[in-house]
Amino acid sequence: MELERVSVVVGTDGSAEADRAVRQAAVEASWRGLPLRVVHAFIWPLFNVPLGPPEAGPPEAGLANEANRIVQRAVDQARAQAPEIDVTGVVVDGAAAPVLIREGRTAEMIVVGNRGLGGFSGLLLGSVAVGVTPHAACPVLVVRGEPVARGPVVVGVDGSPHGDVALAFALKEASWRQATVRAVYASAGPLGGPGSGEPDRAASRLLAESVDRYSGRHPDVAVERLANTGQPAAVVLDAARDAQLVVVGARGRGGFAGLLLGSVSHSLLHHAPCPVAVVRHPSS
Repeated sequence: MELERVSVVVGTDGSAEADRAVRQAAVEASWRGLPLRVVHAFIWPLFNVPLGPPEAGPPEAGLANEANRIVQRAVDQARAQAPEIDVTGVVVDGAAAPVLIREGRTAEMIVVGNRGLGGFSGLLLGSVAVGVTPHAACPVLVVRGEPVARGPVVVGVDGSPHGDVALAFALKEASWRQATVRAVYASAGPLGGPGSGEPDRAASRLLAESVDRYSGRHPDVAVERLANTGQPAAVVLDAARDAQLVVVGARGRGGFAGLLLGSVSHSLLHHAPCPVAVVRHPSS
């Protein structure tokens, strides 16, 4: 039985990147009418080091007090960003990836910064990204880059269940953001190349069918369809050059096969000029 999604979760470690994630998470929670849960992964108990203030130090010193200050500061930022939402903060013992995965079981979304300190250090290059993104039970939004405020929401479409969920997610985000959607399909064959061109027509037809299935849910959102050729990562990155958000499915087929573990996901998470949301089909 699927668990009820009761909040938006954001990971924080007190870094500037985490602060950006907290502010965006507050906005995401406000759009959804959900509370925001601010989480700090407190890894130090795993190393059996002293957590309280030193004997000769001030009572407010120590790792545990610092963790509580990080969370309280993030909670204050979130409340300032979206005063209408309920915001709570918690320090959870453990490493960042397992903590966030557990939190994601009842979350509508997990939001994390591009890079950070402490428990969230090396998010894109290290174990946190590898651990959280493939295994989270909800969408993961990585706040990175410099989004174009009035830019489109770009989404990779391939006709797979994950691609369809990504498209539905992108349309909903675009409606909240009052933005357009740029739906992108990458095919391997050269446009206008030798042969009948049937793969190109098939790609355009698949893209149109996918968009038509979901666009009626958000008639306020204009959808631009872009079927192009080339390496999928390059096609999506080029389409996202003026975007405020890129949305991709956790897995796919065709141009987006192996998205999480292959070059496409790595390229997007390393090089996308704006935040990246990775979503998955509920049955996965």
